[in-house]
Amino acid sequence: MGYNAFEEGKLREVLADEEIKRTGAIGIIRIRTAEDLVRIAEALHAGGLLCIEITMNTPGALQAIEQARERLPTVVLGAGTVLDGVTAREAVLAGAQFLVTPTVRLDVLEVAHRYGIPAIIGAMTPTEILTAWEAGATMVKVFPASVLGPRYLQEVRGPLPQIPLVPTGGITAENAAEFIRAGAVAVCAGSWLIDKQAIAEGRYEVLTERARRLVEAVRKARES
Repeated sequence: MGYNAFEEGKLREVLADEEIKRTGAIGIIRIRTAEDLVRIAEALHAGGLLCIEITMNTPGALQAIEQARERLPTVVLGAGTVLDGVTAREAVLAGAQFLVTPTVRLDVLEVAHRYGIPAIIGAMTPTEILTAWEAGATMVKVFPASVLGPRYLQEVRGPLPQIPLVPTGGITAENAAEFIRAGAVAVCAGSWLIDKQAIAEGRYEVLTERARRLVEAVRKARES
């Protein structure tokens, strides 16, 4: 007996969810100009990042998701900064394998459930975190991590240890380990990872090296 559409969707959700948790790092591509987004994704992948998010406020995001799915079949590719259900559906149809929001957006979560892909819902306070989780979020993005810090994550996990948290905002190779040790299932790195000057100069190897350092920091933190 074969899978029906719902079962296939749930299988995709489990696989993407497991890969994000297994690798422990997501690279966020957010730039203001229509650069070669796929080339950037390739550079991050070369550094060992297997989970990459392209934000929907980046010009050409949908096309980049489509192209990257074809050229990087081993990468789990997601859409970030998804602010409404319409955008969520467009991203899924373009090939996004997970959705990320900056705030608690239940309409985005509804679309993710409909198509059977993970949703990482953004939240800040314990109430928002629990609300997102009880509504069915696969993981909860704690944002802005640069302001809250690893200690905040550790304290929140005291009463809410069952919720997988993904800190985002200000993550670098230097502080990623602190968040992992504080209990994060994964970290999201964006502005530090995507060196805009290096991109403008065509030095994509800079992005590859930063991706490698991030992946290595997560690995060492987990081993310790």
